[in-house]
Amino acid sequence: MSIIDFHSHILPGIDDGSADVDTSLQMLSISQSQGVDRIVASSHFYAEKEGVDAYLQRRQSAYEALMAARTDAAPEIIPGAEVYFFTGISQAEATVQLCIEGTNLMLLEMPFATWSSSVIDEVQALIQKRGIRIIIAHLELYLHIPGNSPWIDRLLELPVIVQINAGSLLDWRTRRPLITMFKNGTAHLLGSDCHDLHRRSPNLAKGRAVLEKKLGSGILQQMDWFGQGLFPY
Repeated sequence: MSIIDFHSHILPGIDDGSADVDTSLQMLSISQSQGVDRIVASSHFYAEKEGVDAYLQRRQSAYEALMAARTDAAPEIIPGAEVYFFTGISQAEATVQLCIEGTNLMLLEMPFATWSSSVIDEVQALIQKRGIRIIIAHLELYLHIPGNSPWIDRLLELPVIVQINAGSLLDWRTRRPLITMFKNGTAHLLGSDCHDLHRRSPNLAKGRAVLEKKLGSGILQQMDWFGQGLFPY
């Protein structure tokens, strides 16, 4: 059963994550030492900064540079994107190309401001009209935005998959509601959201350890089976 890191910025030189190939190789080594089998390389995509084709070309170049430098095959790197929400995202035909490679899964970063009904409607349209399965990136980062609580409730009424950052489970001041979310099935996946070797290094194992301590090993098995089942390969 695969252990999958569903959120990383491990590709070199493409966003605010890994600065170069050497850093990416070290991040891969750390992830491997933590038992990670697959890493979704979810570099940032901002529609206001570049088009999908240009982004995909940059991502491919970064991926090929990393693959040419590595000396082993583990963990497997799966190209994806962390797509920042934009108005009209559900109508943008190229959006589907930003799904995690080989799937209809999209890691969606929501606005860091109070949402509205139009935001929820766009997410619903991505799911129902475009056939995209939405993974909400680091939901916990939106919980304390003033006025956002009812919109989060609306979002969770949709068939979305919720990803939590492993680092958010390491702080006793923030972990309790997140543990409850995993316990009641509101949260589904962990991601390291790793960016570098120091302040935001790969830490999936630490987050998993907290979940196991609080909820037992069964929660990890459940999460791993669910995550593995999202991939057709």
